[in-house]
Amino acid sequence: MGKNKKTGPKVLASNRSARHDYFIEEKIEAGVELTGTEIKSLRAGRASLAESYVRVQDGEAMLIGMNISPYEHGNINNVDPMRARRLLLHKKEIATLTVRTDRQGLTIVPLRVYLNNRGLAKVEIAVARGKKLYDKRESIAQSEAERRMNRVKNEWRGS
Repeated sequence: MGKNKKTGPKVLASNRSARHDYFIEEKIEAGVELTGTEIKSLRAGRASLAESYVRVQDGEAMLIGMNISPYEHGNINNVDPMRARRLLLHKKEIATLTVRTDRQGLTIVPLRVYLNNRGLAKVEIAVARGKKLYDKRESIAQSEAERRMNRVKNEWRGS
């Protein structure tokens, strides 16, 4: 018999509104600097990426606005749930992020937090351009049209 293989990363939190509010131009995987009780709470699925973003300051990328609820069985080691967390990136990656946000007017948003196959917490961040209201309406209309076409196609196959 074969060994049980992991199918892929275990997604702990995702930022669903990011794809609705932004055009994703580039994705980057980054590690996150966490404390012991934070990783335990994260593994329990008690994290939220809503309203979070990444800012580059003093040569470090910081994840701001991510909420990791305090660990239930924690003690004085629990930290502020909304604290800024340092992202672990190479200097070249941080330099390119700085250039793209400062000169090109782009934003860095986290898309999802997951555990990789080795059990390390990673954040998928994206360099993104904000959508205007008419872009959002166009995206919604396009997805509804695709949904209708798939529904008709499935009905046609069933007959």
